[in-house]
Amino acid sequence: MTNAKQSLRFLRRSESKRSSSAPRRTIEIGLLVLSFLIITSFYVLASLGAHGHIPARLYAFLAIIFGLSAAAHISIARYAPRSSQVLLPLVSLLNGVGYVEIARWNPVKAEYQSFWTFVSVVGLFTVLKFVRRIRDLDRYRYTMLIAAAALMLVPLLPVIGLNVNGARLWIHLGGLTFQPVELAKILLVIFFASYFASNKEMLATPTQRIGSRRVINFSTLVPILATGAFALLVLGVENDIGFAMLLVSFFVTLLWIATGRLLYIGVGVAAMGVGGVIANNFFHQVHQRFSIWLDPWSSHALAHGSQQLIQGWFSLSAGGLAGTGLGLGQSGRWVFAITSDMIFSAIGEELGWLGIVLVITALLLIVGEGLKIAQKSHSDFSRLTGVGLALILGFQSFYICAGVLRLLPLTGITLPFVAYGGSSLIANYAIIALLLRISDENNTVRAGGHVSRINFD
Repeated sequence: MTNAKQSLRFLRRSESKRSSSAPRRTIEIGLLVLSFLIITSFYVLASLGAHGHIPARLYAFLAIIFGLSAAAHISIARYAPRSSQVLLPLVSLLNGVGYVEIARWNPVKAEYQSFWTFVSVVGLFTVLKFVRRIRDLDRYRYTMLIAAAALMLVPLLPVIGLNVNGARLWIHLGGLTFQPVELAKILLVIFFASYFASNKEMLATPTQRIGSRRVINFSTLVPILATGAFALLVLGVENDIGFAMLLVSFFVTLLWIATGRLLYIGVGVAAMGVGGVIANNFFHQVHQRFSIWLDPWSSHALAHGSQQLIQGWFSLSAGGLAGTGLGLGQSGRWVFAITSDMIFSAIGEELGWLGIVLVITALLLIVGEGLKIAQKSHSDFSRLTGVGLALILGFQSFYICAGVLRLLPLTGITLPFVAYGGSSLIANYAIIALLLRISDENNTVRAGGHVSRINFD
């Protein structure tokens, strides 16, 4: 306990010295400039291809993306100066590529996306300013759980809840719609990370005897099993297969990382398979998604929306290696939800296989950087929190890309930082802010030369 207090005092003293001792973030600035040039080139090329002239609002576009990137950079330099210098440029690149495609097919949505990007940058600033130590969140374990449950239940309310395409995930406030489950997933990661960090020995070591065998004490599993069951029940009522898959995936993987027991992975995969069979039999929308996945060419699938997937595949095939060229694609004329669920197809058509590699590589680098940050953490809670946040982005990217390519059923999950969606963008920027906070703490401790003397547990 004394060591923990000493380490926290050290972090507080380190914060007061950051302005004079923190390194300049020149790598981040250089990568942001490169990202700025790529996005600007894409924006101009898309306008030339579609309309034959340079976009009329080019200077406004440049001012917006430069201003938002600069604001995010200044926020990080002020409140997390020793954090990773590659996360923000990668996010800015993906955000910009997505904006170019959204503006290409729906200028009105592009304006909304600009607004949501501004709100997301404000959110990043807010998280960095008020979450000064990641361990502060550990004290609010059950508060996070209650808040997550409330956010997941809000769409079921009769007045503000909104049903879109069979899923009741949205709430509407005035002229804006929002998915509260996007924020709930972050709160659930913090809760699970806190619980697993506090109970990892009990979860890893069999202590209860049943006959001649020793098994994990069931009382330790009750809180997390009850939480998972409640979340899956709510998501089932809301007809949301995507977030149900995401929840089970990061929950099971985080539990395996915390305990090192592969048994949890096997049980989790089996539970997901059983849950999929049950959902397919009892939930109409899930049954439709599975039917489209298994045989998209059947008359039943064609009558229930498989054209979206099929037309998306034609768009991908038209792109080939280098794409049709920005502004020259045709997918937006017939593919439903081209700026959200199917934006992966739009990128594949106009930028080709090379554009897909660019996007997937950027996403993999973000996830890899997040896991690297988690690995360097000096406490179980921050380590598991970092892993959980990185896993959210990784699994979310995998599920939507696999759905478009028919490796898995198509879900309503958005491609992080790329697809249109305000709630997803805000939540993902918050994830980046928390990863930056963990990274800053790691490097602050290392810079102080006190790593061997600090015990956060």
